[in-house]
Amino acid sequence: MPQYVLALDQGTTSSRAIVFDERGRVRGMGAQPLRQIYPRPGWVEHDPEEIWLGVRQSIDAALAAAGIRAAHLAAVGITNQRETTLLWRRSTGRPLGHAIVWQDRRTAGRCDELRARGLSPAVREKTGLVIDPYFSATKIAWILEHVAGAQALAETGDIAFGTVDAWLLHKLTGGRLHATDLSNAARTMLFDIRRLCWDADLLGELGIPAAVLPEVRPSSGLYAETDPAVMGAAVPIAGVAGDQQAALFGQACLVPGTAKNTYGTGSFLLMNTGDRPVASGSGLLTTIAWGLGDTVQYALEGSIFVTGAAVQWLRDELGLITRADETEALARSVPDTDGVYLVPAFAGLGAPHWDPYARGAILGLTRGTGRAHVVRAALEAICYQSREVLDAMAQDAGQPLQCLRVDGGATVNDFLMQFQADILGVPVERPEVTETTALGAAYLAGLAVGVWAGPAALAGQWRMQRRFTPGMGEAERERLYRGWRRALARVGGWVEPQ
Repeated sequence: MPQYVLALDQGTTSSRAIVFDERGRVRGMGAQPLRQIYPRPGWVEHDPEEIWLGVRQSIDAALAAAGIRAAHLAAVGITNQRETTLLWRRSTGRPLGHAIVWQDRRTAGRCDELRARGLSPAVREKTGLVIDPYFSATKIAWILEHVAGAQALAETGDIAFGTVDAWLLHKLTGGRLHATDLSNAARTMLFDIRRLCWDADLLGELGIPAAVLPEVRPSSGLYAETDPAVMGAAVPIAGVAGDQQAALFGQACLVPGTAKNTYGTGSFLLMNTGDRPVASGSGLLTTIAWGLGDTVQYALEGSIFVTGAAVQWLRDELGLITRADETEALARSVPDTDGVYLVPAFAGLGAPHWDPYARGAILGLTRGTGRAHVVRAALEAICYQSREVLDAMAQDAGQPLQCLRVDGGATVNDFLMQFQADILGVPVERPEVTETTALGAAYLAGLAVGVWAGPAALAGQWRMQRRFTPGMGEAERERLYRGWRRALARVGGWVEPQ
């Protein structure tokens, strides 16, 4: 009988469920969009109950599409938008309010205070991260401070914090489990990635009671069984990982030096660095890739806040396109951007700059600039930002990148993939299965229950669909990139700190 694993991929703009078989093939899929809530400029929120409803509906749709029931599943794996912060009451299971999304910038001032107090070296040494609103720590502190009675309830132990994986574990198990995995814990700015524990000093600096924190477990292993009332059967939940680490695993980047780029709302480049954390001197993050049993692997990461979201902006706010897939033909309709650069710093700049006060801009406009030029500039900006991070990664790792594996929805755009190869000067490889984030979650869960014998068996399943080789000359590549650097210099520190 075939063996099936259900992967729950809860992302920034949608919730999806995908059924994979033992060969890593998609057998059924369900998806629901997720509403974005913008209460104030720089604030981004999600409704936790809407997240859960979308996941439940996606599960039903995926099982129906695969023609199976929950009882046929060998395991469930979870992967999630990272850093997004939820707090709920243990006594009632009800959220304290909306989730604060990873893109949210409301705690920039608090981060400035922490840096002014000289905490940056300790945060970098313990967590591998930089002090930035991106991470969960200051989001937790903000909710405890601004929701009436939350701090007092947290002190009594009635408040639970979680990233989205912990919220889904809570809901899937009928409230029985409060846990997260190593990869998600590593994104909170509260977890010591070397000692593999929550850090009491950082909790104290932010006034966060330890009682709110989830138990931290390996990324692959038996967490619990689903509540039969939720899915219709008790199914082992056996894998959990943040979306970017799951994509690294799903891309079979299992040995040091292998790297991937996921093109989603933002773009996230990770390089496997093996069993030792590599400190970055170039503005990258040092993070936990995953935990398998007693072993932990680490990664260097560059987080780009806005890439695919820039295409959504062209569609939803500017009305330059009606569908994302129109961008390829529009970009090809002009020979170049005619000197136009779009810097999509709508939520500040992530790696390697870490400037929460930067803002977006379109530069180089002339009377001859048209819709196609702006659309092409938005696609090229994705590739320029990726090059910045990959250059920093090569410097930190002490070796040049030889090849880049890619995944995410935007990889269907051949123009984007070719320009990425051109501006990097290295080949870009697109796999047959582009749902590698969900596949990584499925792999982690399936390993724990014996669907796959070990990581080596997974590496043999990776298959390339197309390889994009650089076709641009070195002089042209560097000329275009210099223009990007000039444009980038114009947007830094645009917003005055409050």
